[in-house]
Amino acid sequence: MDRDTQTVSEQLTRAVAESGLSQAAFAIALGTSPSRFSTYRSGKTKPTAQFFLRAGRIARALRAARERRIMTAPATATAVREAGDEDWAWRMLLQGRDHLRLLLQRHDGSEAAWEAAPGTTGHAGFDVLLAVLTAREFETAGEAPPEWTNVDPLPTPWLPEHPFLEPDEIIEQTPGYVAKANIFVPARDL
Repeated sequence: MDRDTQTVSEQLTRAVAESGLSQAAFAIALGTSPSRFSTYRSGKTKPTAQFFLRAGRIARALRAARERRIMTAPATATAVREAGDEDWAWRMLLQGRDHLRLLLQRHDGSEAAWEAAPGTTGHAGFDVLLAVLTAREFETAGEAPPEWTNVDPLPTPWLPEHPFLEPDEIIEQTPGYVAKANIFVPARDL
C-alpha cells in the first residue's frame, strides 16, 4: 500500500472512532454500504476526495454533538426506535428536530452532524417524517438539506391518532410540506 493510500486508510479509521458510531453505522451515515466503506479503509478502493473530506467533517461534527449532548439524525432515529411508546417516540423526534434548529442557528458548521444519514427508526412513518422535518429545518435556515432527506412519500397515508381531533381536522391542519409525504399531523403538534 502506498503512503497516500495508507494515510487515507488511517484517517478513515480515525474518523470512525471519532464519530462514536460502529463502522457499519458510520458507513450508512455517509451514504455508502458497510462493505464499500471497508474497501476504502483497507485501501482496495480509493474514495473520492469529496467522500474523504465529508467523512472527516461529519466525524468531527458527530463527536462535538456527542460531547455537547446534542442529538443528531442517527441519535434521533435510535431514540425513536428505542422509545417505550409512541408518545415518547414523538418527544424524541421533536427534541432531535429542536436540537437541529439550534445547531443551524449557530452557523459554525456543527450542523454537519445532521448530514449523517440515520438508520431506521423501525417505523416507516417516523423515518419519512424525520427526513421531512430535517429538510424543512435546513431549508428554513437557508441551507441545502442533506442528501438523505430526499425520500419518497409513504405509499399509504399515515394519520397518527390524535387525542381530540377528528381525521378530517388533522388533514386540514397538516402543513403542506408534511402532507406531500403522505403524513398527516396538525401543525401545532410539530
